Amino acid sequence: MSAPKILCISGPSLQLLGTREPEIYGRETLEEIHARLKARAKELGATIDCRQSNHEGEIVDWIGAAKKKKYDGILLNAAAYTHTSIAIFDALKAIAPLPCVEVHLSNPEAREAYRARSRIARACVAKVSGFGGDSYALALDGLVRYLRAR
Repeated sequence: MSAPKILCISGPSLQLLGTREPEIYGRETLEEIHARLKARAKELGATIDCRQSNHEGEIVDWIGAAKKKKYDGILLNAAAYTHTSIAIFDALKAIAPLPCVEVHLSNPEAREAYRARSRIARACVAKVSGFGGDSYALALDGLVRYLRAR
């Protein structure tokens, strides 16, 4: 695979990064994370399309269209939907075997008990969490390696 095409989706409230609970999520904005991802994708010989939505249905639509739009893989920070969304899980299963990596800025298992359960994990090939904005970059590196090894 010469130039993997990656879709990066961030879920609800992540547009507030930088000011939202900085003691948990850090001070880096989502725009800054996306800029770093685009630069890292270029270094890896890949392309990345970064999006954010607060709306579950829009996220489901983006996932559902991923194969048709010729994406090779997905990075998904479903945020709060991680713990509640059967719809996102079903969308990921529907596009299999397109690989998805679950991404989190914090470590959900080290936080409130309800965050320990991921509804989407069974539809993902891997998960990267707890490294702040670097979780996205680490997930991108891993996904590109995964795709090239297939």
